[in-house]
Amino acid sequence: MSTQSTDKEPASRLNRSRADTARARLLEAALPHVPFEGWSDSVLRRAARDAGMSEDEAALYCPEGVLSLIVFWWRELDDQAREAILSAERPAKIRERIRDSVLARLDAAAGQEDAMARARARLLLPDGLATGAELAWNTSDMIWRAIGDTSTDANWYSKRAILTGVWTSTLAIWLSERELEKPQTRAFLDRRIANVMEFEKVKAGVNKQLARLPDFAAMAARLRYGTR
Repeated sequence: MSTQSTDKEPASRLNRSRADTARARLLEAALPHVPFEGWSDSVLRRAARDAGMSEDEAALYCPEGVLSLIVFWWRELDDQAREAILSAERPAKIRERIRDSVLARLDAAAGQEDAMARARARLLLPDGLATGAELAWNTSDMIWRAIGDTSTDANWYSKRAILTGVWTSTLAIWLSERELEKPQTRAFLDRRIANVMEFEKVKAGVNKQLARLPDFAAMAARLRYGTR
């Protein structure tokens, strides 16, 4: 991902705060070094020098150190993917919408697989686990909202929990595949979505059957207290 200006800036970049503008400069300076050195404090210090900032300024804009920069990058990629999803033609079937949206999110980081792999490894360290889980959840939430999900009940949580599992496992395959078109990733994603849709179909059938069963609690109450 490049943070350099283009003729048509994404909407998410038009009204950046001063802090986000500074983080974008740090990110642009850091990304060339990350594949070789990882997301480390030394890379953040080097990025600050390259961006013409002091270490104190970098600490101000990245209070959690390099984790703050990873979070900023991740959100930038989410924003980029959201704009791609919203501007693309929306398939009729929900499974196709999910598939296309997950691929759009992966494509947002295309060409930066090594940096993303390093970010994933950094987020798997003890001090990054909570942040990594939150970022994965936010990506799933972004996808559901972008494809038009309006659920507000328990389905809101279950949809995002399921998609988080699909997203994280697919990301792992995407990072390990070197083919430019990512055929293994696409096949894996199709299988995961098919498995989820089959599970949802079975769950719906079970719930339908359960709804037809007698209310055993009410029956037990009548047996104990009688009827009026």
